[in-house]
Amino acid sequence: MKILQPLLYLSALLIAESAQAQQTLTLKDAVRQAVTNYGTVKAKANYANASKASAVQAKRDYLPNLNISAQQDYGTVNGQNGPLYGFGGLGVASSGLPLDHQNWNAAFGALYLTNVNWDFFAFGRAKEKIKSAEAAATRDNNDLQQEIFQQEVRVSAAYLNLLAAQRLTASYRKNLNRADTFRQVVIARAKGGLIAGVDSSQANAEISGAKILLTQALDAEQQQAKNLAVLIGSDNYNFNLDSLFINRVPANITTPNTPDAVSNHPLLSFYKSRIDVSDKQAAYFKTFNYPVFSLVGVFQTRGSGFSNLYSVNQNAYTTNYGDGIKPTRSNYLIGVGVTWNLTQPLRISQQVKAQRYISLGLQDEYDQTKLELNAQLNLSDAKIRNALSNYREVPVQIKAASDAWIQKSVLYKNGLSNLVDVTQARYALIRAETDRDIAYNNVWQALLLKAAAAGDFNLFINEL
Repeated sequence: MKILQPLLYLSALLIAESAQAQQTLTLKDAVRQAVTNYGTVKAKANYANASKASAVQAKRDYLPNLNISAQQDYGTVNGQNGPLYGFGGLGVASSGLPLDHQNWNAAFGALYLTNVNWDFFAFGRAKEKIKSAEAAATRDNNDLQQEIFQQEVRVSAAYLNLLAAQRLTASYRKNLNRADTFRQVVIARAKGGLIAGVDSSQANAEISGAKILLTQALDAEQQQAKNLAVLIGSDNYNFNLDSLFINRVPANITTPNTPDAVSNHPLLSFYKSRIDVSDKQAAYFKTFNYPVFSLVGVFQTRGSGFSNLYSVNQNAYTTNYGDGIKPTRSNYLIGVGVTWNLTQPLRISQQVKAQRYISLGLQDEYDQTKLELNAQLNLSDAKIRNALSNYREVPVQIKAASDAWIQKSVLYKNGLSNLVDVTQARYALIRAETDRDIAYNNVWQALLLKAAAAGDFNLFINEL
């Protein structure tokens, strides 16, 4: 009874955990939660939205600049003959008579200004900038799609791993129950003097070994549950998973591969869009070799508290605010200009060259990734064949091991076999049961590997 108490406690604990478990979590639900909650997916969705906004901004950058300005000031207008350059806009643009003495006559003044400037032709610079921004938006959207695909595969793998761990735990729990049941038989026979007492010690040792195996299985299950919980954004690690994956295997698991099966893989689409962005940036940089034609227009109105007679009479001004800010003089200006930095091609040529090398490097990465995906696709077919072969052999192994366990148990109870034979039969049975659990799971894992290599998650999810 002392040995049964820990088992009863463990059973009660497991029942309590089962009662607290959530309703059955299907794989589709797990994938849906992961795509919605996982931080990396949400981050890349925001990056994609930012790139879309940048593409819209690139289109609007072609619009002309329209600036309006109004200022009202109070100050003196002493002037002085001499040159002046306002570094960084720090010079004060006071204009007045260059008198032979300083005075502190001050009045109000105002300036009202409207300015338009438009780089209306730059040999396709604005167009190439828009193309580059749109390519970047496409790249980031493809990055989001491939991240969603990778997350779907990761969650599916974690789901299957947890399901396998749960099945192994159940098998090792049955193994512990068998060992305990058989230990009771051994103890009863030892007390009756039918067998040596050492057999009961050996049976107790087998119980300890079975408990260790169960604890290790529980530890592995808890680790897999943690992995799945993180991927789907859940704080509950007690998952009740769908039993579909241990009741049948996929129906269309051996579909043939097309000659170029991986061409539409989300990861390759992302890599291809990176090349497109680099090419568009090279084309955009190249437009900086050419001049820019600009259209400008200015209309300004000024007001001043200084009279037009101030040049001959320094008392001809007023400090009245209304008179100072009243518009009295207006000017306009329109013009067309061209700007061309003649040394710019010397710099731009190397920038374009560097960008083209980047494009070549990205193309190499694309080719290498495509090669690896094709190899993984071929490997997945081999794994499917191997998994199906093991799946077909499992029933034979299970039946043989079960028959041997029953036979050796009956023979031992009747004194016709020894404990070593019974123990070996139990080991063979638990090995067969774990092989069965793994065989079912491996078939689904092999199909998932093929879906991951082909870039088509529907190959896997449509089998549910």
